Amino acid sequence: MQETEPRALISRRSLLVCGSAFAMTGGGWWALYRYRPKHDGGQLTVAQAHAQAISGAILLVDIRTPGEWRQTGVPEGAVPLDMRSDDFMKSLQSLTEQTENRPIALICAGGVRSARLSRQLLAAGFEQIIDVPEGIYGSAAGPGWLKSNLPVRPWNG
Repeated sequence: MQETEPRALISRRSLLVCGSAFAMTGGGWWALYRYRPKHDGGQLTVAQAHAQAISGAILLVDIRTPGEWRQTGVPEGAVPLDMRSDDFMKSLQSLTEQTENRPIALICAGGVRSARLSRQLLAAGFEQIIDVPEGIYGSAAGPGWLKSNLPVRPWNG
């Protein structure tokens, strides 16, 4: 009786095809969730955003979710306003009217949501939108609010 080599469970070709499909899918998810689009508004570092929010030069809006605010706190000088809420635009409009139409600076966790929302708000007619691309946790733009040891206040909702 002649011994035969054990058969591979998966062929090299199948492995290559599956691996390629996985890489392309992963790249698609990266582009969807991590790509920070360019916009025509300005940008601030977290230190600049903090200083200007405290001085009243800008309205700093933390657009993250209540769960995120609970976890890290809200940046000092920022107004928490969940961008996913149904009345976000109405609330933002009300805030801008109450604050004498100061420029609005948006901050999120890592700069992706704030960049996307900045583009949307500029397209919707808001004129003074500023992005804080470092975000709370940091990004390619910089270390972020927490690593820069900027103050936060607790949020308990």
